[in-house]
Amino acid sequence: MKYASYTKMDTTTDQKYIDKVLQGDTNAFSYLVDKYKNMTYTVALKIVRNIEDAEEVAQDSFIKAYSQLHTFKGNSKFSTWLYTIVYRNAISKIRKKKITTTNIDSFVIENHKTDFDFPQIEAIKNGEQKKYVAEAIDNLPEMDAFLITLFYLNESTVEEIEKITGLTKTNIKVKIFRARKKLYNELSLLLKDELKAII
Repeated sequence: MKYASYTKMDTTTDQKYIDKVLQGDTNAFSYLVDKYKNMTYTVALKIVRNIEDAEEVAQDSFIKAYSQLHTFKGNSKFSTWLYTIVYRNAISKIRKKKITTTNIDSFVIENHKTDFDFPQIEAIKNGEQKKYVAEAIDNLPEMDAFLITLFYLNESTVEEIEKITGLTKTNIKVKIFRARKKLYNELSLLLKDELKAII
């Protein structure tokens, strides 16, 4: 699956279509749906872990985004605003499942390397082994898969993920650090000698 790389031109183009919708051209919203439907579904699926539920969350999110489009102020990218809706809808969908979060303090940050250079993932992501990455991500817990998808595949910044999830930057950094370690372990199991050859 191909994910867009967002530039200033993308933001300008999104705003152009948003303005058209707000001016009464309802068909212009289809551009935004077509552009973001794949990642919207992917983000939802990483949380709800069910195809039917993910499709429902994605559809509901676009409906809500359309109805609330007048509230979009352009303070962030449209994609960030949209994925916030997706995230909340998906969490609502699995509300009955207990989601535990760990309290993070400065000690964790001081004692862990939290830079996000991860050449092993990049090497695999850019090669023939993409299917292994997708499988490994699917094996991660919901929140880990969600964060890895946003950060590495969608190339969302920590600041954007903060807006989407409401988590603190510190919490996000530690969660991504831990999630990528889990991902590496999953890839190690899937690829074994193949992974060793890549790194």
